[in-house]
Amino acid sequence: MAAVFETEISNITDDASPDTIENWDSLRLINLVAALEDEFNIEFEEEEIVEMLNFKLVALLVAEKIK
Repeated sequence: MAAVFETEISNITDDASPDTIENWDSLRLINLVAALEDEFNIEFEEEEIVEMLNFKLVALLVAEKIK
């Protein structure tokens, strides 16, 4: 996530979101989704991507997918 949003790892906290990460925009969110799908061999539905509002929610979605 830090690499996709070009920010320090220390900026990635549970509440990290577009409000706290300057480079978090729609294009980079799609890049994050692609990176997560490649890394964990999973696929997200459009409805799930819309729910990716902060790091904690992204982590929960990934955890659900890799169970």
